[in-house]
Amino acid sequence: MNGYEARPIEPTALRELRETDDAGRPCVPRTATGTGDPLRCCLRGAEPGERIALVSYAPLRRWAAASGAKPGAYDEQGPVFIHAEECAGPAGERTGYPFSRAGALRAVRRYDAQGRIVGGRLLEIPAEEERGFDAAFTEAFADPGVALVHVRAVEYGCFHFEVRRHLAL
Repeated sequence: MNGYEARPIEPTALRELRETDDAGRPCVPRTATGTGDPLRCCLRGAEPGERIALVSYAPLRRWAAASGAKPGAYDEQGPVFIHAEECAGPAGERTGYPFSRAGALRAVRRYDAQGRIVGGRLLEIPAEEERGFDAAFTEAFADPGVALVHVRAVEYGCFHFEVRRHLAL
């Protein structure tokens, strides 16, 4: 990857979501029967037999609480799959971007430091998946006002992962 990191849901948020989700509902675990439910805790598809949960998650709200941003009406929540119990997070040897397959459609939504949407684009993932995402992120962060990017599935609007602007050290 071109220096962009797909970020999973933060461990503190996961602990909270495993109790009560961002819509105020209790977590209801179930056993995965098929493969592929996109787990936002470890950025991979679920395997049959794993204990997972579908919870409501508000990624921008949680980022805003930590950063002091005020997203106003742009604060939204939606369904995401997570492991029902603590997991190790993304595999260290993972390459490429999660939930990526050529031909799939993704919304690449840009937010400023206050949490307002400042643009976005449709990405049809090309055969060279990583290159397609890198180009979309490079384009997004070429605007100095972009603080973070959310990648979402077009079909369901589900949040897939976040990428943040790298800060100079």
